[in-house]
Amino acid sequence: MKRIINKVAVLGSGIMGSRIACHFANKGVQVLLLDIVPRELSDVEAKKGLTLDDKNVRNRIVNESLASTLKANPSPIYDRKFASRISTGNFEDDMSKIADCDWVMEVVVERLDIKKIIFEQVEKYRKPGTLVTSNTSGIPINLMAEGRSDDFKKHFCGSHFFNPPRYLKLLEIIPTKHTDPAIVNFLMNYGDQYLGKTTVLAKDTPAFIANRVGIYGIMDLFHYIDKEGFTVEEVDRLTGPVIGRPKSATFRTCDVVGLDTLVHVANGLHAAVPDDEKNAVFALPAFVQYMIDNKLFGDKTKKGFYQKVRKPDSSSEILAMDLKTKEYKAQEKPKFASLGQAKQIDDLKDRIKFLVSAKDRAGDFYRASYSGLFEYVSNRIPEIADDLYKIDQGMKAGFGWDLGPFETWDAIGLEKGLKIMEAAGKKPAAWVTEMVAAGHTSFYKTENGTLLYYNIGKKDFEKVPGMENFIILDHIRPSKTVWSNSECAIEDLGDGIINVEFRSKMNSLGSGVLAGVNKAIELAEKDYRGLVIGNQAPNFTVGANLAMVLMMGIEQEWDELNFAIKYFQDTVMKLRYSSIPVIVAPHGMTLGGGCEMTLHADAVQAAAETYIGLVEFGVGLIPAGAGTKEMTLRASDRYLKDDVELNAYREYYLNIGMAKVATSASEAFTMDILKHGRDHISMNKDRQIQDAKRQAILLAEQGYQQPIRRNDIKVLGKQALAMFEVGAFQMVEGRYISEHDKKISSKLAYVMSGGDLSAPTEVSEQYLLDLEREAFLSLCGERKTLERIQFMLKTGKPLRN
Repeated sequence: MKRIINKVAVLGSGIMGSRIACHFANKGVQVLLLDIVPRELSDVEAKKGLTLDDKNVRNRIVNESLASTLKANPSPIYDRKFASRISTGNFEDDMSKIADCDWVMEVVVERLDIKKIIFEQVEKYRKPGTLVTSNTSGIPINLMAEGRSDDFKKHFCGSHFFNPPRYLKLLEIIPTKHTDPAIVNFLMNYGDQYLGKTTVLAKDTPAFIANRVGIYGIMDLFHYIDKEGFTVEEVDRLTGPVIGRPKSATFRTCDVVGLDTLVHVANGLHAAVPDDEKNAVFALPAFVQYMIDNKLFGDKTKKGFYQKVRKPDSSSEILAMDLKTKEYKAQEKPKFASLGQAKQIDDLKDRIKFLVSAKDRAGDFYRASYSGLFEYVSNRIPEIADDLYKIDQGMKAGFGWDLGPFETWDAIGLEKGLKIMEAAGKKPAAWVTEMVAAGHTSFYKTENGTLLYYNIGKKDFEKVPGMENFIILDHIRPSKTVWSNSECAIEDLGDGIINVEFRSKMNSLGSGVLAGVNKAIELAEKDYRGLVIGNQAPNFTVGANLAMVLMMGIEQEWDELNFAIKYFQDTVMKLRYSSIPVIVAPHGMTLGGGCEMTLHADAVQAAAETYIGLVEFGVGLIPAGAGTKEMTLRASDRYLKDDVELNAYREYYLNIGMAKVATSASEAFTMDILKHGRDHISMNKDRQIQDAKRQAILLAEQGYQQPIRRNDIKVLGKQALAMFEVGAFQMVEGRYISEHDKKISSKLAYVMSGGDLSAPTEVSEQYLLDLEREAFLSLCGERKTLERIQFMLKTGKPLRN
């Protein structure tokens, strides 16, 4: 049976329900969001003379929940206008509408009795064959299905999203013994391909996979630091990005999620898994019980492991709790010799291997933490999952780890991990010992670009299921690299398509990257059908190498700087006017020069989570890698279609002048960075390189024709220049921008107007490229611009001077 999801009902509009509704709307699905009817009027409703029978009153809970969610930052929705895809209602008046839905998802309070009442209503109105799932985080799925019809049971399972659903990739699918395997397969694929999720098949065990392991890890850490005297600041320094975990690390994450939420799950596990060999770990240490008793839950109560306070001078300060005295104090910067040394190690796996061997307190911490984790996850197979890769996928997608537990063990070394465990008095599951005895030295290995994992049941390695849908550059790089330098690599993706991958620090666009892009075009034009520009780092690129620009500006090496800018321009224009199709695959932060490359692709395959924009204004410059030229060209093309001259140019000018960044690939379409009908979005970033490859093949097979350089860009000269200057003057007068901002905006206006031409004129791309390069160079000679660049390099933040 072919199954298409056009409309979804989400039952329950709380934090999770509203956000899940928004994410389905992100995909373009119609959503029916329902919740309970209020039992009494609010003060506002009473003053208006409304009654409990008024529709607005009856839908107040759902409407207020959705409105609150749409105000959240970061936003749960790609584009605010997508909210129109969500209609609201209540359980009493609108439950019958689920008959029109293809999928009904329950997201109500975590009480089995209430969920059963909801499912009784769902059974009454759903059409046969409709999918029904629960977003429960721990109630046994099989208990919710009791008493339901065979058709209901056949189409029912758990679908556990992680909060926030837009940003955390994990979706656990938990079938019962009655669930049709075809339904499980459908949901696994739908979550992956259409919702952008890492879908993990979990067993119907307490807390499923990720929360079972994640909560164990947090509780084990709590007990360890309680005993060893580590501070809040030390733990968050040790458990953050340095080991490939989120910046919020441990205690900041607890404050954001809510300590009460974490404790609720821990208490549930303590009661639900009495036979777990680590059951005692789920009991609360004294300092956690103290915080619960005093309602120190974190952000929701304004106090947790951290507290934000206002100082006498009106500035704010974030204090940290002293876990011994339970008092808040000024934060102290943790000092560990090994962490200072680890900063020099770029590769995460090498860094972790170094840290677990460190001889200081940090090394002790890591050895204790990892030995306990390795013991626990090895013993959870086959209880919570039959295969080790599912645990790794769950922790990476649900908790934001760069490496799962078994991947981390591989990074340290299987044998070394066992020695660390033995020294700590920990013992792995029997299957690990048997695996080592059989001569295996890792849990994963790569053969011919394919990732294999150790199958415990078969006692041998086999392919990780689903990986055939992805191209993972880490896997193919060793055997498929055709050219490389210190900043990039060119890989053969097969079928006549090559990929150029940035590998510089933060993927900044220096001379090595540009050399690689030029080499890739040269190779593709000679021996291949098309080129993809893509990578799988956290961000596509932060833009040009500002340190180089600063150095040349300070040294006043204008000829060298002019050459560097022109080299960048020439490279970007070569993307546009090569004889082969070029697909750019941006994701994450795609700033400045990365945006300029994207603007000049034949087609773009953007990840849904792409934050893209021309941000040079923030460091006192204008886009000079063909970005200002291109936005002027697009304004001209829009004018030719819409016949609204100044409005079109003003919009593009403001996007650059305000350094506006699209908060999603969808929003990038509204900014005309991406183009409808030409560019596409990959909901799942793991599929992006494969999707980009398909686009390159498609363009090649359609008979790709090399474009002709443009000489017909209409600029408005003095007419536009005057408008821009008046606007900048008013902004200065209103103290919205500084005098230096005005100077930058005047340079931008001059380029986008085509100079001070006396009348509207058609100009060439090269004419505008020369203007933008000249403007960029002149701004690099400004002291305040150099101060801005220096401040950005030091703090990562823009300076307004």
